[in-house]
Amino acid sequence: MIQTGVVELGSDDPVETASGNTSTFTRVTFPTPFPAGSQVIVLPFAQTFNGSDPPGIRIADVNEQGFLIRLNEVLVTGSVKSNGVHAVETIGWLASTV
Repeated sequence: MIQTGVVELGSDDPVETASGNTSTFTRVTFPTPFPAGSQVIVLPFAQTFNGSDPPGIRIADVNEQGFLIRLNEVLVTGSVKSNGVHAVETIGWLASTV
């Protein structure tokens, strides 16, 4: 089973660096839930180029119902960091069972 979709995402939050903190993520719900017990993978892709900095895409909590997603600009080095704020981008996604 394969499903696809798009979500419009922007970011007004700083870069998230704490593992497991998903408070600034957006929930995406699959149009049709995958069967219970399925191992689901999600592949997100930026479809637009609206911001000048690279829009790192983070996903979390992938399950049969959906997943969490956010833009998390690429953290360059310890001394040069992205500010986290990013223009709205269209993010396409593909989800499938393994």
